[in-house]
Amino acid sequence: MKKTKKMIRNLILFIALIILTFFIILKDANILEIFYAFISAKKGFILVAIICMVLYFVCEAINIGRTLKALGEKSSFLSNIKYTLIGFFFSSITPAASGGQPMQIYYMHKDNISVANSTLALLINLSCMQITTISIALFSLCFNYKYLNTALIWLFTIGIMLNLSALILLLISIFSKRMTKWLINVSLKILKFFRIKNIEAKKERFEKELEKYQGSADYIKQNKKLVIKNLLTTYLQFIIYYSISYWVYCSLGLKEHNIFEIITMQSILFATVSGIPSPGAVGVSEGGFIALYRKIFPREMLNRSNDVNKRNKLLSICNN
Repeated sequence: MKKTKKMIRNLILFIALIILTFFIILKDANILEIFYAFISAKKGFILVAIICMVLYFVCEAINIGRTLKALGEKSSFLSNIKYTLIGFFFSSITPAASGGQPMQIYYMHKDNISVANSTLALLINLSCMQITTISIALFSLCFNYKYLNTALIWLFTIGIMLNLSALILLLISIFSKRMTKWLINVSLKILKFFRIKNIEAKKERFEKELEKYQGSADYIKQNKKLVIKNLLTTYLQFIIYYSISYWVYCSLGLKEHNIFEIITMQSILFATVSGIPSPGAVGVSEGGFIALYRKIFPREMLNRSNDVNKRNKLLSICNN
C-alpha cells in the first residue's frame, strides 16, 4: 500500500513537472505557428535529431559501464542506460543539475554497486563532460564571437568560470585524499549538529568507503588510457548532441549555414547556460537561444508573431 501511494505521488509530481515545463516554454508562443512549422518540417531530419539524442545517451552509458567494469563492478548495458536517463532527468529538474549524480548513485547502490566506485565513476564522467564543454566552447568562440553581444559575452564568461570552478572541484574530489577526509569530517559534524544517532558507526562506514574510494582513485591514476577513452567518447557524445540544432535547422528547409557553424554556436550556448542555478536552466536557455541564433534562424521563427501577415510569412518559409 505504501509503495502504491509513493508511486502515485511520484507520478503526480512527474506530470506536474511536465506541465510546468511546457507552460514555461509555450506561454509566449503562438501554438498555431508551432503546429504549422511542425507539420511542414522535413521528418527525415527530425528522425536524425532523435537518433542523435539516443546516441548521446548511449555514449554516456558506455562511459559509465567502462569505468564501473574497470573498478570491478558488474552492470549491464541496459542498466547503464537506466543510470544515464535517471541522471539526465534529475539534472534537468534540479538547480545547477545538482540532483542527477546523487540519484544515479542511489540507484546504483540498489543494484549492489559500491557507493565508492559509483561515485568515482560519475565524478570521472562529469569531469570529462566539463573538460569537453569548456574546450569546445572556447574553440567555438574563435569562429562565432561576432554573434555575441555584450550581455552574451558576460554570460559566456560567467558560464565558463562556473564550469571551470566545477572542474577544479571535481579533480580535487577525485585525487585529493586530504580533501575527501575533510569532506567526511564536515559531513560528520553536520550529522552531530542534527543529533543523528550512531555517529561512530557512520564514521566507520564512511572511512571504509573512503579507503575503497581512494584505492579506486589510485587505480584510475595508473590507468590513464581509461580516462582518455572516456574523454574521446565524451567529445563524440557532445558533438552529436550539439548537432541536433543543425538537423532541426535543416528540417525547416534552411540551408544558409553549415553543420560546423551550428555545432560551434550550440556549444557556446550550452557553456553559457549550463552553470545557471535553475532547474534545466529553463528560461535562460530559451532566451540565450533567441539572442544567439537571431542571425541564423529567420526572425519570424524566433519571435512571437500573432498577426496573420507574419504567420503567412512563416508558413511560406516552412513550405519552401
